[in-house]
Amino acid sequence: MAESSLVGEEISAGSATGDLARARAGDDAAFTRLVAPLRRELHAHCYRMLGATHDADDALQEALLRAWRGLDRFEGRSSLRAWLYTVATRTCLDAVDRRGRRAMPIDLGPASDHAVIDATPLTEVAWLGPYPDAGLPAGPAGPAARYEQREAVELAFVAAMQHLSGNQRAALLLFDVLGFSAAEIATMMDTSTTSVNSALARARRLLAERVPARSQQQTLRKLGDARVRQTVTAFATALERGDADALVALLTEDVAWSMPPLAQWYRGRAAVMDFAVEVPLTRCPSWRYHLTSANGQPAVAFYVGASRSDPHLAWSITVLTLRDELVEGLTSFLGAEHVRRFGLQTKWA
Repeated sequence: MAESSLVGEEISAGSATGDLARARAGDDAAFTRLVAPLRRELHAHCYRMLGATHDADDALQEALLRAWRGLDRFEGRSSLRAWLYTVATRTCLDAVDRRGRRAMPIDLGPASDHAVIDATPLTEVAWLGPYPDAGLPAGPAGPAARYEQREAVELAFVAAMQHLSGNQRAALLLFDVLGFSAAEIATMMDTSTTSVNSALARARRLLAERVPARSQQQTLRKLGDARVRQTVTAFATALERGDADALVALLTEDVAWSMPPLAQWYRGRAAVMDFAVEVPLTRCPSWRYHLTSANGQPAVAFYVGASRSDPHLAWSITVLTLRDELVEGLTSFLGAEHVRRFGLQTKWA
C-alpha cells in the first residue's frame, strides 16, 4: 500500500476517534459525521427487514436517535458499524412486531384469468414497496457474505423475507448478506449462538422454497447492459405505442403481472395480454416513460395522460424480471409517491 494511503487511513481513524469523543460529549454534528458513511447500508438493511422505503426511513431515523441517546453504552468492544447494526436490527424487530409483514398480490389469492376492470385498491393491506438502486451502498458488504448487495434487494428475495419471522430475517441478513459471524449476531440479538444457527437454518430452508435458484444479477450479467436496455426499452415503447403484437413478443409463456395496491394479478401470456389489451392499451389513452432501476433490476417509471398533448401524471414504478431476453415478471407499484421516491418528476408536461 502506498505511504499516502496509509497516512490517509491514519487521519481518517484519528478523525473518527475524535468525533466519537466529541459525540459522547454531546456534539451532534460529530455524531452525524460518524454515521454518515454508514447511512446508506443501514437504510438498505432496514428496507430488507421491513420491505418498504418509508418504513426503512422511519426505522433508520429511530435507530440513529436511539444510538445518539445511548452512545455512552458503546464500549468499543465491537466496531461502531457492528454496534449501529445492532441498534438498527433491534429497531426493525420492534417494527416487525408492531406492523407484521408486507404482502404482494400473489400472497392474497390466485391469479385472475381475465382482466378485472376498475379494480379497487386495497388500502388496508401493508404492501411491499420498491427500492431505488441509487440508495444502495457500493461494493460487497463483506468477504463472508453469501449475497451481493443487489441480490439481497431483488423483489423475489425481499418478498420471501416477509414470510420469515423477525428473528429469522435478522439472522439471515446479518450472516448471509452482511457477513457477521454467528457469535457476533448472538451478541447483537442478545441470544445464543445455537439459537442464531437454528434461526439461520430455518430461514435458509424457507427462502429456498421461494427464491429462484438463478438470481436476476446472474441473468443481467449474462445478457449485458446493452441487451437488457434493449429489452426494457422495447417493452416500454410497445406500451407507449399501444402495440399489442410487440408487447406479447417480449413475454415468456408463464409471465406474471401484479400491480399493488390492487389485489388482482395475472399469470400466463394469455391472461396478461387480456389485461394489457383491456386496460393499458385501451383505457389509458397516452403513455410516457422514463427508464430507471429498482431492487437491483431494470425498471420503468410510467406516466399516463388523457391524450398525447395533455400532461401525463405518474402511474407506476414497474420493475421487470427477465429470463434470457424476455420478460417473465412485471410488478407495477402504482402511485406517484413511488415515482417521487426515485427522484423523478411526477408530472410530464
